[in-house]
Amino acid sequence: MRLHRLDITAFGPFGGARSVDFDALSAAGLFLLHGPTGAGKTSVLDAVCYALYGSVPGARQSGQGMNLRSDHAEARTRTEIRLELTVAGRRLEITRQPPWERPKLRGKGLTVDKAQTWLREYDAPARAWKDLSRSHQEIGEEITQLLGMSREQFCQVVLLPQGDFARFLRADAEARGRLLGRLFDTQRFADVEKRLAERRRATEARVREGDAGLLADAHRMQQAAGDAMELPELSPGDPGLADAVLGAAAVARSTARERLTVARCRLTAAESGHAAALRTLDDARELARLQSRFTEARRRAELLRERAGAHDEAQERMRRARKAENVAPALDLRESAEAEHRAAAATEARLRLALPEEHAGAGPAGLAAAARRAAEELGGLESARRAEQRLTELAGERTGLDRQERADEEVLREADAWLAEWDTTRAALQTRIDTAQEAATRAEQLAVRRDPAHRRLLAARTRDELAADLEQARRRAHAAAQHTLDTRAHWLDLKEQRLTGIAAELAAHLTDGEPCAVCGATEHPAPARKVAGHVDREAEERALAAHQRAGERQAEDERRLGVVREALAAATAEAGDTPTERLAAEADELEREYERARRAATGLHTAHEELRRAEQERERRQADRQQAAVRTASRLTRRETLEREQAALQEELTQARGSAASVALRASQLERLAGQLTDAADAARTAEDTAQRLKDADARLADAAYRAGFETPQAAAAALLDDAAHRELQHRLDAWQSEEAAVRAMLAEADAAAAAQRPPADLAAAQHAAAASERRLRDAASACDAADRCRTELDRLSARATEGARRLAPLREEYDRVARLAALTAGTSADNERRMRLESYVLAARLEQVAAAATVRLQRMSSGRYTLVHSDDRTGRGRSGLGLHVVDAWTGRERDTASLSGGETFFASLALALGLADVVTDEAGGVRLDTLFIDEGFGSLDDQTLDEVLDVLDSLRERDRSVGIVSHVPDLRRRVHAQLEVVKDRSGSSLRQRGV
Repeated sequence: MRLHRLDITAFGPFGGARSVDFDALSAAGLFLLHGPTGAGKTSVLDAVCYALYGSVPGARQSGQGMNLRSDHAEARTRTEIRLELTVAGRRLEITRQPPWERPKLRGKGLTVDKAQTWLREYDAPARAWKDLSRSHQEIGEEITQLLGMSREQFCQVVLLPQGDFARFLRADAEARGRLLGRLFDTQRFADVEKRLAERRRATEARVREGDAGLLADAHRMQQAAGDAMELPELSPGDPGLADAVLGAAAVARSTARERLTVARCRLTAAESGHAAALRTLDDARELARLQSRFTEARRRAELLRERAGAHDEAQERMRRARKAENVAPALDLRESAEAEHRAAAATEARLRLALPEEHAGAGPAGLAAAARRAAEELGGLESARRAEQRLTELAGERTGLDRQERADEEVLREADAWLAEWDTTRAALQTRIDTAQEAATRAEQLAVRRDPAHRRLLAARTRDELAADLEQARRRAHAAAQHTLDTRAHWLDLKEQRLTGIAAELAAHLTDGEPCAVCGATEHPAPARKVAGHVDREAEERALAAHQRAGERQAEDERRLGVVREALAAATAEAGDTPTERLAAEADELEREYERARRAATGLHTAHEELRRAEQERERRQADRQQAAVRTASRLTRRETLEREQAALQEELTQARGSAASVALRASQLERLAGQLTDAADAARTAEDTAQRLKDADARLADAAYRAGFETPQAAAAALLDDAAHRELQHRLDAWQSEEAAVRAMLAEADAAAAAQRPPADLAAAQHAAAASERRLRDAASACDAADRCRTELDRLSARATEGARRLAPLREEYDRVARLAALTAGTSADNERRMRLESYVLAARLEQVAAAATVRLQRMSSGRYTLVHSDDRTGRGRSGLGLHVVDAWTGRERDTASLSGGETFFASLALALGLADVVTDEAGGVRLDTLFIDEGFGSLDDQTLDEVLDVLDSLRERDRSVGIVSHVPDLRRRVHAQLEVVKDRSGSSLRQRGV
């Protein structure tokens, strides 16, 4: 993969359009990307990554979409990244536009445009670009397939972060595994480990669940069998659990069958005894029933003889009531006629009291004639009633005209007073507008100066803080370096002492008769002894660990020192040499002036609005004056018309209402009088009719009573019974007859008479004997049912336990097999001697390839002194597989990479990064990487080390490969001629290529 050209527009710190000619930079083989802190060096690499993958590297991934847009860009300039490169023999051009908020073409506000992506390929024969795709997904898949690397692998291989590999050299196996796992995508092997562990847990849970089910069935069988089953102490997972449960179940089933046979024999005997007792009880009950029936019949016959007189009286009363029923219709008719007459007479008397005195004694005909005369007079008042209603309407209309006249006079007074002040009001509002406009202009001018002043003040405060932190960081770095040298000297001293006394350690393991590990002799006449102050292996390892920790602290303190230096340089460049107090005073004064101007400018909009409302109010007042004058002329004409009509109506009403206060009152009086006369005439006629009907009813009643045999109608009414009394009397007569027939039948029964001659029945003794036999039968049946349920439950549980044991056998075999595999891949099995996990095994193979590829460059960098080797030895109780050692050709000894010095660590980490790039490239399908970027803090290197590093980097140009160094170290600008400089400015960063 070779980069040719990169075009950046409105991206990150670049407000406008910027271009990078990688072909010109790559011609020198080695080029420098430099600029002040915060200028945008990393943004150039971010643009390359975003063009390829649609996202930026590492922790900056949150800066997606509209957040990638430059704050310095103009509102209508769209963010765009265009990258031209050659990969897999194809020259491609990728253009990406992230989503952005732009001003609307019509109206105010913003609208969001979606992200867009183009992919084009250069057709060499046609010498033209041809479009391939505009789909985000298709372009992403195409680029990933061509490069053969994910975004994370690309950022690790093409944008070499040397600091990560320095930490990689000092890291433990777990940290190395995490980095290699991300680069070589060994997640599938970790998934295999995880899947096997999950299957082991799942099968173990299922086996324990099956054992728990067997134990549960065993406990249920033990509860069902009682003392007939003994269960040994077992728990889920025990090997002989199934056999023990099934054996105990067989013994319990045999005992249950024997108990069921005995219970059935006892039940048969109890059933026979209970049947005999029931027959005896039935005979005693029948004898007692017959004797009681005969005694009851005699008692009821005696009661009938005592009530014979009352029965005769009831029969006589029923006979007279039946005769009175013939007179009942005449009685009802007479009562109805009398009630109607009383009601009619009362109504007539009430209505006559309400009539005037001249009509109180008139008959029905006279009252009707008076009512007709009142109705005729009422009809003649209709015209006068309409005239009175119209007169009321005219009075209301005149009142409304008066109210309108007063309102118009008030409107004219207010309008004249307001318009008289118009010129003064308009001049005052215009003065407020001019003053607020001047303040707004002043606020805009101050706002331009305000943000830079605050940034300089913040940078000055940061500069002051970092100046104090720099000295402290220097002291810590110097102390850490001295501590590292001390711990290294202490470790080497202990190591030398241990080598001197190593014979004593070997002699401690000698045994008489066994050969010596050094000379092979089986006799040990004078083994060496440990002397005072002997240093053993544990003491040496503790000293080595202390030295390693000191080295890590030294590296961390040196890194912090470099960070503080860079931050201090950036803050000084921003703030200059002006004292912080002076900058703070200037910023405060500027802020106060800005606040005063802003407060004065806030009244501009209000003043404009008040002037606009005042002009609208002036127009409204003038219109109100004109409308009031028109309404006044119209009211004068209407008043004259109303007065003429009102005089004519008043004359008509005076003649019509007579002595009444109004026509309506006179009409109401006549209407009420006509109604009263009509109702009184109708009531008088009704009273006469009801009196005649009452006389006819009295005559018919007397005739009906005589024919029925009663002397007077009152006697017939007294003999008459209502429905309830008639039903009650008939019921008494019927009950007497039924009781008499029943007593005769009972006394005639032969069985009852014969039973009365026998001794009284002993029912209590028979019931007691039957209850005792029933209890014996119930106990026997319960025992038989319990025995049968026990046998059935034991058979069912035993069958279920047998089936469970049969199903559990293959599952237990599967668990044993999966558990062995899971332990083996997890590195916890005894068969896995090195305790190496499956993923670690795969990563160890990759690390061995990386070490071999890195050694080729490391030997050149170190003049053949150092070689990187992979180690799969175990360290302490940890697991093996990801160890990394360096072999020093000067001493011929192999040591841990953590023991390398700062310069040696840089050589090793650079070689490791390039070796890793080669291996990952081969893993990705052999894609050639012709353009690399090295991002490293070169500021911590001395001059000699820097020369060596540049020589090494210059050697990377072999095979037509170009390398870009990202750094702001001043010495590199002298030594690397091809440069891409990022220039920082208040309006955004720009790019400048030199020495090309």
